[in-house]
Amino acid sequence: MSALDEDVLAKYREAGDVLTTVMAEAREKIEPGVTHLEVAEFAEDRIREEGAGIAFPVNISVDEEASHATPGRDDDAEFGEDVVCLDVGVHVDGYIADAATTVDLAGEVELKEAAEEALEAAVDAAGPGVPVGEIGAEIEDVIEAYGYTPVYNLSGHGVERFDAHTGPNVPNRGVDRSVELEPGQVVAIEPFATDGRGKVGEGSEEEIFELTNDRSVRNRAARQALEEIRELDGLPFAARWLSSSRAEMALRRLKTNGVVKGYPVLKEADGTLVSQAEHTLVVTEDGVEVTTAGLFE
Repeated sequence: MSALDEDVLAKYREAGDVLTTVMAEAREKIEPGVTHLEVAEFAEDRIREEGAGIAFPVNISVDEEASHATPGRDDDAEFGEDVVCLDVGVHVDGYIADAATTVDLAGEVELKEAAEEALEAAVDAAGPGVPVGEIGAEIEDVIEAYGYTPVYNLSGHGVERFDAHTGPNVPNRGVDRSVELEPGQVVAIEPFATDGRGKVGEGSEEEIFELTNDRSVRNRAARQALEEIRELDGLPFAARWLSSSRAEMALRRLKTNGVVKGYPVLKEADGTLVSQAEHTLVVTEDGVEVTTAGLFE
């Protein structure tokens, strides 16, 4: 690969700037008594107000949840003494910034710091020609030094236009043989730390979906939902975004017909706490540029 075109790089930077602004505002709203839905809708509305697009539904993962958790349409769950992972995606003309931070309402200061320091070490290690397994080793070393375990079956990932999850995968543990980062790649590095065994599994809840096979369907409600979904450029969406009062039934039909797929909430297998920190960065000819810099200041 080669260095990014300046116009494309400018869009990645703009997405990162919007994300950093929105994240700072949204995390201030996370406190006991506030609902998950209030924070998710606030952040998504602010992204739109800034003139950008939502790359994926705002993820609000609490305690043992690690990813793919977003509130449903009528969700009235409130924050309590929780460890909250806030994961936000923004795009400008399809060029994506993806970042996450942990809000600690439970007094788990070191769990939060472990993920953040692991991310800092990973970014310091990243650059052209660096094997992703070496980055994973940095993540693993920092998290284990805190006495925690990285979540081994989650990883960072590449980012491309209108696609928030592409190669290369960036592991959260050391790997002997792995691909090397190349100039022009955009990657999201996201360490997860836990006081469990470091493995997540799928829960039963599912509120995030993605169009996988755009084809005609006979059911009227499903057709109406599909018309809305087609406007989302193939990016993941939340069930609560659909305007139909029968959206839940429509999504079930679309899923049964193989038109959409769901993303079940991922939970730590032992039911223990998870923290997360994530930056998006561009690999340059001589290093990296973090497009979401300032997130943890």
